[in-house]
Amino acid sequence: MKKSKRRCFWCGDDPLYVKYHDHEWGEPVRDDPKLFEQLTLEGAQAGLSWLIILRKRENYRKAFAQFNPKKVAQFKKAKIDKLILDPGIVRHRGKIISTVNNAKIFLSMQKEYGSFSEWLWHHARENKVKHNRQSTTSPLAIKISKDLKKRGMKFVGPLIMHAFLQAVGVFSDHQRDCWKFGKK
Repeated sequence: MKKSKRRCFWCGDDPLYVKYHDHEWGEPVRDDPKLFEQLTLEGAQAGLSWLIILRKRENYRKAFAQFNPKKVAQFKKAKIDKLILDPGIVRHRGKIISTVNNAKIFLSMQKEYGSFSEWLWHHARENKVKHNRQSTTSPLAIKISKDLKKRGMKFVGPLIMHAFLQAVGVFSDHQRDCWKFGKK
């Protein structure tokens, strides 16, 4: 009998969750479209389980132009109204509108910093971040949340930003008994 790998408790045994844990969560992301995707999905997840969002992720990719911020920033009211009727995504008007708004701000940050990734990883380097050990927020998440809110982004509160930072590998928060602990 093959012994299974130990994983962080939160991923359980759902195959989609296991795949996400093993191949994505906590891996450093420096690709702007992937960062925009994760930022959007973390905001969409507010009040819901992450597994619901993972199950809808392919629909989100179709609905939001493969998370191309230039295209999403151009969405007009008619497109937003159509998305609100799409059962393949979370049909929350505020979350959908915030995605379009956040895309515009994301683009302005790319212009200002060369890339959103450069802005994000500059904060990580400046704050010498490595581990946070599974808390629900952090000083860096609070700092990033305040900055993004000041710029006008929505659904980027400290808890959401902390989950985002964990997901994109700014924090290496795998549990000690997880096979991915200490890998980066």
